[in-house]
Amino acid sequence: MERNRSIAILTLRLLLGFIFFMQGFGKVFKFGVSNVYNNFFKEAYADLLPEFLTQATAYYTSYVELIAGFLLILGIKRDWALYALASVLVIVSFGHGLSEPIWDTSHVMARTLLLIPLLLLPKEWDRFSVDRWLRQSKS
Repeated sequence: MERNRSIAILTLRLLLGFIFFMQGFGKVFKFGVSNVYNNFFKEAYADLLPEFLTQATAYYTSYVELIAGFLLILGIKRDWALYALASVLVIVSFGHGLSEPIWDTSHVMARTLLLIPLLLLPKEWDRFSVDRWLRQSKS
């Protein structure tokens, strides 16, 4: 049973990590964050929010997805990565809701359903992570 719990948490962590990491990777390295801002944020929020705020949001969400997703994949600073990704989900939900009152929540809900259990399940069950390896090597 202990192995099953560890594999379940590893699977949740890897799925969520890869989803966010690949999203951030695409935004940062394939499209470029300035292109993401210009094509998806600038006009959609021009009448709703100040430009500096939407630009900062485009950069924040893109880099947090990339960095926190990578940290999750490796299992480094897991809780901090989850907190950062939770903030992205809240920001994205607010932004989509602001621009379109009725929008498809499936991409946000799927990520949320992977994130919440990782926050609630005991960290000790996450045996296959760099954090755990570092803790064990200190003792």
